This record gives sequence, structure tokens and C-alpha cells, in this order.
Amino acid sequence: MADFSDHIVNQRFKDVYYELERLNLIKGKSDIAKHLGTYNHVINSILKGQRNITVDQLHRLFETYGVDANYLFGIADDIFADGATLPGEIPVRSISERQMGSRSNITLVPEQAMAGYALEHQDSSYLKNLTKFSIPNLDGELIAFEIQGDSMMPTITNGDLVVCDPIERGEPLRDNHVYVVVTDSVVAKRIQQVREGDRVTSLRLISDNDHVYKPYTVELEEIRQILKVKCRLTSYAIA
Repeated sequence: MADFSDHIVNQRFKDVYYELERLNLIKGKSDIAKHLGTYNHVINSILKGQRNITVDQLHRLFETYGVDANYLFGIADDIFADGATLPGEIPVRSISERQMGSRSNITLVPEQAMAGYALEHQDSSYLKNLTKFSIPNLDGELIAFEIQGDSMMPTITNGDLVVCDPIERGEPLRDNHVYVVVTDSVVAKRIQQVREGDRVTSLRLISDNDHVYKPYTVELEEIRQILKVKCRLTSYAIA
């Protein structure tokens, strides 16, 4: 059986669990399982290093208990987010001098929210309701997507998060670089620009796992948004 306890997020989830228990904010595995939308045996397996915590469970952990995403990713030392309140409106901690200048500038789009993002990515109220976090030295308003499947292996593996910078329509693209392309769906692919004369008319989307997934073409008018992949979080570490 695989040992998932080496993953930083799983390690830190264990710390969060025992801290919430110490603060009497949860009453054991069944209590936190209910709030994370899962089962007692799933929490037990995560704590024992027998499975990974999912992005959906992380999203609920951040929202319900005010846990800082940066702590789970191994970036910050404080478990709770700035100014967070826990169930029952218990203030967690005041903002320290070190935290005053920080802000969460990366919006997380988990796998189950992909379809909604394709339709509503321009709706600020929709984006506002998604989890946000930050990574040192990654500035600007960025979007992180949870990637499912093996079409981009080995470059991007199942469960990776890719952190992306939205680009303006008409901004130059670079062939053979990885982008997230939003049409009716959201996919991460290498691109090649298809031209008629001097004009780009469509994009050829290419999977790195090309023995299984064949390239296909989308017309420019079908594309709602293109985002340049800046980095990925794999096995819950920056790559």
C-alpha cells in the first residue's frame, strides 16, 4: 500500500486535525468528516497516511475552520488564516506585522468547479466565492486549476494544480508552451498556432501523453479564455 504521509499537505492536515481537537473545535473524526463532506474512515485513512486529502476536502477545510491554505502547502507557519473566525465566531488571531503586507492573490478552481468556471469566469461574484491562497514571489491576479487525468503526463500528473496567468485576447502566444484553454471545457495543453496567411485562425491542442491522446484543433471564436501556466503544485510541492 502506498504511503501518502510523505505529502506535505497530508502531514500538515494531521497537525491541523490535532490542533482543532485541542481547541475543542471538533469532536473527533466523525465531526470533521461531516464538515468536509466525507466519512469517518476516510479521515482515518488520511491521518494514517493511506490516502491523500482531496482538493474538495481542502476547500471545505479552509472555509469551515479558517485554515490558511499556505500552511497546508508548507509555505506559512501559522495554521489559521489572517482574521479568520472559527465555528461559533471565535476569533483566531490578530494580524501580525509580518502578515500585514500579505494577500491571497491566487484563485483556486477545483476539478468540480471547472464547468462553472468555463461559463462564469468573467463574473467577479462567482470568482469571489472560490478559495484563494498565495505563493511567495508569484504576484498578480492568478488562477490555479486542479488537473484530472493523464493526458499531460509526465509534465502534469493527475491531481496537480497548475497556477496560471490570464492573458489578454490578441496577446502573443508561444508555440509548444503549456496553456490552459477555456472553451465549453477547461483543458491544459501545449499549443501550436494555425495560420491562414499572417492571421492565426485556430489553435492545435497537443497532449504530452500523445500515444493515447491525439491532437485536436479549436477555432479562435470557440475560445473564451487562454491562461499561461506559470508553475504547478505536484504532490503538494512547487515545481
